[in-house]
Amino acid sequence: MTRYLAPLLFGLIGAGILVALGLWQMQRLEWKQAVLAEIESRISGAPEPLPTMISPEEQRYQPVELDGEILPGEVRVLVSQKQIGAGYRIVSPFRTGDRLVLLDRGFTADAFKDASRRTGPAHVTGNLHWPDDRNSATPENDTKANIWFARDIGAMAETLGTEPLLVIARSVAPGDPNIDPLPVDTGGIPNDHLQYAITWFSLAVVWLIMTAYYIARLRKTGET
Repeated sequence: MTRYLAPLLFGLIGAGILVALGLWQMQRLEWKQAVLAEIESRISGAPEPLPTMISPEEQRYQPVELDGEILPGEVRVLVSQKQIGAGYRIVSPFRTGDRLVLLDRGFTADAFKDASRRTGPAHVTGNLHWPDDRNSATPENDTKANIWFARDIGAMAETLGTEPLLVIARSVAPGDPNIDPLPVDTGGIPNDHLQYAITWFSLAVVWLIMTAYYIARLRKTGET
């Protein structure tokens, strides 16, 4: 019997550690769901005035409602859409009162990248955002060809002569027939904790099966 004790303990302890990791991921899942719910509530909240002092951490996703004027000029940020393919986010200067800010109007397909855009008076609802588009693999923006690979707010503001403040449109009225708004949402925020939990629990099951198999082999060997 003692010959089975060590592998049995090894199997139970290993499975216990894997189950604990799975339970930890379930706790992380609950935490992430609460964070996402808070972000969704923030996104859909009541509009607030444009801030005079910029604080990205406090003002991220702040809803705004603006009346003003879309001015000529644009930055094109390369993106792709499912079932459509490659295209561009169109970012234009927007004047509201005595403020001049960046307006991410949404997506236009590659076929319409050189189309004329509607400018002039507009009513905009949207959210402030400081997107994190750039990573170590992101190419440098080709500003001469007006092909941007990330929404670098400082560089876009310098190019278009605006404040470094970006509004992601949820709606623009009147709209442009070739631009579809890409509003802020939580779809791009990863939440893989359930998959991780399932992986750890599955490994615990496999660990126990392999332990039982090993003990069965030991018993068979002992009998022969």
